[in-house]
Amino acid sequence: MGAATARLAARNGYAVSIVSLEAERDAGEELADEITTAGGAAAFFAADVAQESDVVAAYRASTERFGAPTGAVHAAGVFVGGTILDMDVEANAHMVAVNVTGLMICCREAGRLMSTARGGPGGSIVNIASMAATIGGRPGACVYAATKGAVDVFTMGFAKEVAQQGIRANTIRPGAIASRMTAALDANPALKKSVEASIPMGRLGTCDEIAEIALWLMSPSASLVTGAFIDASGGGFLVAGSV
Repeated sequence: MGAATARLAARNGYAVSIVSLEAERDAGEELADEITTAGGAAAFFAADVAQESDVVAAYRASTERFGAPTGAVHAAGVFVGGTILDMDVEANAHMVAVNVTGLMICCREAGRLMSTARGGPGGSIVNIASMAATIGGRPGACVYAATKGAVDVFTMGFAKEVAQQGIRANTIRPGAIASRMTAALDANPALKKSVEASIPMGRLGTCDEIAEIALWLMSPSASLVTGAFIDASGGGFLVAGSV
């Protein structure tokens, strides 16, 4: 979803900062090269969003390269499956650090740079949550769902804090999206069919569809929208199969 949003943002005239793990440098730089070759502006910055210093450094480097941000999409996320009775505390703590605390740090850094009260240009922040939060997740995914519920609640409150500082903050709640995180479904046709059957539109969403929503939320067309949740799930999100 992050890569699709970067491509679409570049086509809409944004200079794009792509932030991901050092281990993803090759893919990130390849995406940046793809955008620049097409006539856009892009650069890759390595950061682990679970590390505060990495996030601060990435936002600083991006601002030095392209100026203060006017739009930010926070799509970093990890998934750890398993029932609570078999919970791996360390693995789940890392998921919380990435999906919740890391996202909050990203919002802090973006907000400080955007805030008109601090001399910034204002802007729009889009946080990626999940429809899993609305039902507690599919079986074996309740901790993941809880992290995404935290994103919803945090974004709603954060939006109120910065509303008079020229900043809008909203959440996109994707349903099942064909992406690297759901790639395991391709190896399990029966489970994939079960998941698709639970979606009223009968199919998984695409990363490009999520990118379109993110760009709308960052555009003047969404100038009155803040603290909102945009559900992008093909009509619903029901329990089907297990993770």
